[in-house]
Amino acid sequence: MRPHGSPSQLERRRRQAVALKEQGLGPAAIARRLGTTPQSVCRWVRRHRQGGADALAARPIPGRPPKLTARRKRALVSCLLKGAAAFGFATDLWTCPRIAQLIAQRYGASYHVDAIPRLMAGLGFSPSEARTSGRRA
Repeated sequence: MRPHGSPSQLERRRRQAVALKEQGLGPAAIARRLGTTPQSVCRWVRRHRQGGADALAARPIPGRPPKLTARRKRALVSCLLKGAAAFGFATDLWTCPRIAQLIAQRYGASYHVDAIPRLMAGLGFSPSEARTSGRRA
C-alpha cells in the first residue's frame, strides 16, 4: 500500500531518513521519528548508498490515471446536490445510469454503471435504500 503524502513529501521523508542515519541515529529511532518502519529506513539508506541522492527522488505513481480529476469530482458533487431534475431527468432521483450519463455528457468520461457506486462512495455519498409506503394491501 502506498504511504500517505504527496510524492514530494515522501521524497523529503526519505532524504531526512538518510540525513538522520548519517548523523548516527539507528533505523528504529529514525523510523519512530518519521512514522515509518526500520525496514524502510534501511532500504532508503541502501538505495542512497548505491545510487546517490537521485535514487531517493519521487517516481511517477503507477497505475491508470483517474478518469475524473479532483476538480471535476468536486464539480460532480455540486451537480449531484442540485438533483437529477435540474439536469433534465423526470424525477430528482439519481440512479447509477443517470450519474454515468451525466458524467459522459459533462466531462466526456465513460463509467460503467457498476463502477458508479464505488465512485459515489469515494465522494462521500451512501446508497439510499428503496422505501415503500407503510400501507399493505
